Amino acid sequence: VQLQASGGGLVQPGGSLRLSCAASGVNLDYYAVNWFRQVPGKEREGIACIDGTDDISSYGATFYADSVQGRFTVSRDKNKNMVYLQMKSLKSDDTAIYYCAHDPRRRLCKSTIKGWTYWGQGTLVTVSS
Repeated sequence: VQLQASGGGLVQPGGSLRLSCAASGVNLDYYAVNWFRQVPGKEREGIACIDGTDDISSYGATFYADSVQGRFTVSRDKNKNMVYLQMKSLKSDDTAIYYCAHDPRRRLCKSTIKGWTYWGQGTLVTVSS
């Protein structure tokens, strides 16, 4: 299993970016995918998660940290086996390295299982004027 996060870059405050998480070796449809971010020297923060689903008409429930609620949207494209993080109204505080993560034990974001086994390599988002 491999995950690859991409789409980061430099954006001005108030701007938007869309991050992508591509997977190989696993069908992400059935599993929760979580987006994290980390600023050097600070703890990693889970910011958005989408449940897995085997319902072809559903894309999975989504959950957000308070820090991004209303500004970020996590979604999946079942045809492309991709999960996205659409980020709007970006602030300087959003500057971080962003990672996507998946675990084959986790169908749902809210789980008693701790930790995530597979991680993308991270993509840097810099919000600055």
